[in-house]
Amino acid sequence: MPKSLHPDICDKLRFSKLYEKYAQTLSNILLYKYGDILNPSDKVQEAFIKLWENCTKVKPEAVKTYLYTTANNMMLNEVKHQNVKFKYQQIKPKDYTNESPEFVMRKKEFSNRFEQVLSKLKEEERVAFLMSKVDGKTHKEIAETLGITKKVAEHRIYAAMKYLKNNLEELNKK
Repeated sequence: MPKSLHPDICDKLRFSKLYEKYAQTLSNILLYKYGDILNPSDKVQEAFIKLWENCTKVKPEAVKTYLYTTANNMMLNEVKHQNVKFKYQQIKPKDYTNESPEFVMRKKEFSNRFEQVLSKLKEEERVAFLMSKVDGKTHKEIAETLGITKKVAEHRIYAAMKYLKNNLEELNKK
């Protein structure tokens, strides 16, 4: 492996460049894997704090792996914590809306079906699909972020879309 030009990442400018490069993408990946309720952005911030605290120990070429692993582990810990909390607490949903009851029911049914079908996708297909359709990333950007080829990214997105169309009749209407 080539020797790094910089021995560590403790320089504020270098660190802020790393933040700009990885923070949003990492946050989105955590959002797609775990959902919004667990605050993936907070975990990304915490991962960067840990990186700063260990900046002399983490080699520049290992920053991406360190951040992704740290943030993912934090999310897994949060999932475990939430599971314990939900055993002892009931969440009361809001019971009012300005929408018609029929619309609310149809929206909720579709949302449930969509999430159910989306959850049945392979994780790599779901992540690539959401990065493409929600974030608007190009196939090349997705490939670079996930460390795969552009063709693999295209295939994953195509496979996810095909699966969604086959399992959700609303997506087949024109």
